[in-house]
Amino acid sequence: MVSSVIACITGAQEYGGGPIVFIKPVRAVIFEHRFHLGKKLNCLSCHPDLFAKKAGEVEEKEDFTMASFNRGKYCGKCHDGITAFSVNTKCNWCHIGVQGHKRLEEYELEIE
Repeated sequence: MVSSVIACITGAQEYGGGPIVFIKPVRAVIFEHRFHLGKKLNCLSCHPDLFAKKAGEVEEKEDFTMASFNRGKYCGKCHDGITAFSVNTKCNWCHIGVQGHKRLEEYELEIE
């Protein structure tokens, strides 16, 4: 199990190279693999059933909305208030907003 978690973490880092920032349904929401992997989760916990492995692909789906999350789809599959905090609580843990997204973009430009 430990080796598969390490492989997933390594794979996620190689694949995404850091956080994934969603700009839909709202700008902006940040997802960190490092906060999820190793907490009884591995790659197959989310991929390919909840999320495609290609970053951004899920944003193209019409039902990628907070309403769907509240019905247990996507993030809401685990963030149900039992398995993990509910999608309708702790908003700032994921939602960085327009200003947070702008700061993140500026930071990325500085380190390039």
